Amino acid sequence: MEGNTVRSGHGYDVHRLVKGRKLILGGVEVPHHLGLLGHSDADVLTHAVMDALLGAAGLWDIGHAFPDTDDSFKDISSLVLLERVMAMLKEKGYRVGNVDCTLLAQNTKLAPYIPQMRDNLARCMEVEPDRVNVKATTEEGLGFTGREEGMAAHAVCILEN
Repeated sequence: MEGNTVRSGHGYDVHRLVKGRKLILGGVEVPHHLGLLGHSDADVLTHAVMDALLGAAGLWDIGHAFPDTDDSFKDISSLVLLERVMAMLKEKGYRVGNVDCTLLAQNTKLAPYIPQMRDNLARCMEVEPDRVNVKATTEEGLGFTGREEGMAAHAVCILEN
Protein backbone atom coordinates (compact mmCIF):
# COMPACT_ATOMS: atom_id res chain seq x y z
CA MET A 1 0.00 0.00 0.00
CA GLU A 2 1.26 3.43 -0.84
CA GLY A 3 0.54 6.38 1.47
CA ASN A 4 -2.09 6.40 4.16
CA THR A 5 -5.25 4.53 3.34
CA VAL A 6 -8.60 4.61 5.09
CA ARG A 7 -11.15 1.97 4.13
CA SER A 8 -14.68 1.33 5.38
CA GLY A 9 -16.58 -1.92 5.61
CA HIS A 10 -20.07 -3.12 6.45
CA GLY A 11 -20.97 -6.49 7.95
CA TYR A 12 -24.33 -8.17 8.46
CA ASP A 13 -25.11 -11.51 10.00
CA VAL A 14 -28.19 -13.41 11.10
CA HIS A 15 -28.73 -16.66 12.98
CA ARG A 16 -31.81 -18.63 13.96
CA LEU A 17 -32.78 -18.88 17.65
CA VAL A 18 -33.21 -22.48 18.85
CA LYS A 19 -33.51 -24.46 22.07
CA GLY A 20 -30.47 -26.30 23.38
CA ARG A 21 -27.82 -23.73 22.40
CA LYS A 22 -26.08 -21.03 24.42
CA LEU A 23 -26.66 -17.39 23.45
CA ILE A 24 -23.21 -15.93 22.83
CA LEU A 25 -22.95 -12.28 21.78
CA GLY A 26 -19.64 -10.46 21.58
CA GLY A 27 -18.07 -13.40 23.39
CA VAL A 28 -20.46 -13.03 26.34
CA GLU A 29 -22.85 -15.79 27.37
CA VAL A 30 -26.21 -14.04 27.81
CA PRO A 31 -28.81 -15.89 29.89
CA HIS A 32 -31.72 -16.75 27.60
CA HIS A 33 -34.02 -19.70 26.99
CA LEU A 34 -32.86 -19.86 23.35
CA GLY A 35 -29.46 -19.74 21.69
CA LEU A 36 -28.18 -19.08 18.20
CA LEU A 37 -27.78 -21.94 15.72
CA GLY A 38 -24.58 -22.12 13.72
CA HIS A 39 -21.44 -24.08 12.89
CA SER A 40 -19.30 -22.08 15.31
CA ASP A 41 -20.68 -20.52 18.50
CA ALA A 42 -23.00 -18.52 16.17
CA ASP A 43 -22.01 -15.19 17.76
CA VAL A 44 -23.97 -12.98 15.37
CA LEU A 45 -22.38 -9.77 16.69
CA THR A 46 -18.79 -10.92 16.26
CA HIS A 47 -19.63 -12.37 12.85
CA ALA A 48 -20.95 -9.00 11.64
CA VAL A 49 -17.78 -7.32 12.94
CA MET A 50 -15.56 -9.85 11.14
CA ASP A 51 -17.47 -9.39 7.88
CA ALA A 52 -17.09 -5.61 8.14
CA LEU A 53 -13.34 -5.93 8.72
CA LEU A 54 -12.82 -8.49 5.98
CA GLY A 55 -14.90 -6.46 3.55
CA ALA A 56 -12.97 -3.25 4.25
CA ALA A 57 -9.72 -5.09 3.55
CA GLY A 58 -11.06 -6.73 0.38
CA LEU A 59 -10.77 -10.21 1.92
CA TRP A 60 -14.20 -11.60 1.04
CA ASP A 61 -16.23 -12.67 4.08
CA ILE A 62 -16.27 -15.10 7.01
CA GLY A 63 -17.90 -17.86 4.94
CA HIS A 64 -14.88 -17.77 2.64
CA ALA A 65 -12.31 -17.44 5.46
CA PHE A 66 -13.93 -19.97 7.82
CA PRO A 67 -16.24 -22.28 5.82
CA ASP A 68 -18.88 -24.28 7.67
CA THR A 69 -17.68 -27.35 5.79
CA ASP A 70 -14.43 -27.27 7.83
CA ASP A 71 -14.86 -29.27 11.05
CA SER A 72 -11.98 -27.37 12.69
CA PHE A 73 -14.40 -24.44 13.08
CA LYS A 74 -17.17 -26.53 14.69
CA ASP A 75 -18.29 -24.82 17.93
CA ILE A 76 -15.20 -22.56 17.89
CA SER A 77 -15.37 -19.25 19.73
CA SER A 78 -15.97 -16.43 17.31
CA LEU A 79 -13.48 -14.35 19.31
CA VAL A 80 -10.79 -16.84 18.22
CA LEU A 81 -11.91 -16.31 14.63
CA LEU A 82 -11.79 -12.53 15.13
CA GLU A 83 -8.18 -12.87 16.29
CA ARG A 84 -7.44 -14.76 13.06
CA VAL A 85 -9.12 -12.00 11.04
CA MET A 86 -6.90 -9.48 12.82
CA ALA A 87 -3.81 -11.49 11.82
CA MET A 88 -4.98 -11.31 8.19
CA LEU A 89 -5.45 -7.55 8.47
CA LYS A 90 -2.02 -7.04 10.05
CA GLU A 91 -0.48 -9.02 7.21
CA LYS A 92 -1.98 -6.47 4.80
CA GLY A 93 -0.83 -3.55 6.96
CA TYR A 94 -4.21 -2.53 8.39
CA ARG A 95 -5.29 -1.57 11.89
CA VAL A 96 -8.78 -0.86 13.16
CA GLY A 97 -9.81 2.79 13.37
CA ASN A 98 -13.22 2.11 14.87
CA VAL A 99 -16.18 -0.28 14.77
CA ASP A 100 -19.86 0.54 15.34
CA CYS A 101 -22.37 -2.32 15.76
CA THR A 102 -26.09 -2.77 16.19
CA LEU A 103 -27.72 -5.95 17.51
CA LEU A 104 -31.34 -6.64 16.51
CA ALA A 105 -33.08 -8.72 19.17
CA GLN A 106 -36.60 -8.65 20.57
CA ASN A 107 -37.02 -9.78 24.19
CA THR A 108 -33.44 -10.06 25.35
CA LYS A 109 -32.21 -7.44 27.82
CA LEU A 110 -28.70 -6.83 26.56
CA ALA A 111 -27.70 -3.52 28.21
CA PRO A 112 -25.97 -5.14 31.23
CA TYR A 113 -23.78 -7.26 28.91
CA ILE A 114 -22.79 -4.63 26.36
CA PRO A 115 -19.74 -3.28 28.26
CA GLN A 116 -18.19 -6.77 28.35
CA MET A 117 -19.04 -7.36 24.66
CA ARG A 118 -17.34 -4.08 23.82
CA ASP A 119 -14.28 -4.96 25.91
CA ASN A 120 -14.02 -8.44 24.35
CA LEU A 121 -14.20 -7.08 20.81
CA ALA A 122 -11.73 -4.27 21.56
CA ARG A 123 -9.24 -6.70 23.13
CA CYS A 124 -9.33 -8.99 20.09
CA MET A 125 -8.94 -6.04 17.71
CA GLU A 126 -6.17 -4.55 19.87
CA VAL A 127 -7.88 -1.17 20.23
CA GLU A 128 -9.16 0.87 23.14
CA PRO A 129 -12.78 0.13 24.06
CA ASP A 130 -13.83 3.66 23.06
CA ARG A 131 -13.12 2.65 19.44
CA VAL A 132 -15.83 -0.01 19.64
CA ASN A 133 -19.51 0.81 20.00
CA VAL A 134 -22.24 -1.78 20.55
CA LYS A 135 -25.92 -0.90 20.51
CA ALA A 136 -29.04 -3.06 20.72
CA THR A 137 -32.54 -2.44 19.45
CA THR A 138 -35.79 -4.29 18.96
CA GLU A 139 -37.78 -4.25 15.75
CA GLU A 140 -41.04 -3.54 17.56
CA GLY A 141 -42.30 -7.08 17.06
CA LEU A 142 -41.83 -6.94 13.28
CA GLY A 143 -40.08 -9.50 11.10
CA PHE A 144 -38.14 -12.61 12.11
CA THR A 145 -36.33 -10.80 14.92
CA GLY A 146 -39.59 -9.39 16.24
CA ARG A 147 -41.10 -12.88 16.27
CA GLU A 148 -37.98 -14.12 18.10
CA GLU A 149 -37.10 -16.54 15.31
CA GLY A 150 -33.56 -15.18 15.13
CA MET A 151 -31.17 -12.35 15.84
CA ALA A 152 -29.24 -10.14 13.47
CA ALA A 153 -26.38 -7.68 13.70
CA HIS A 154 -24.91 -4.93 11.56
CA ALA A 155 -21.39 -3.56 11.90
CA VAL A 156 -19.46 -0.83 10.15
CA CYS A 157 -15.74 -0.23 10.48
CA ILE A 158 -12.88 1.99 9.46
CA LEU A 159 -9.51 0.44 8.71
CA GLU A 160 -6.32 2.49 8.52
CA ASN A 161 -2.78 1.68 7.43
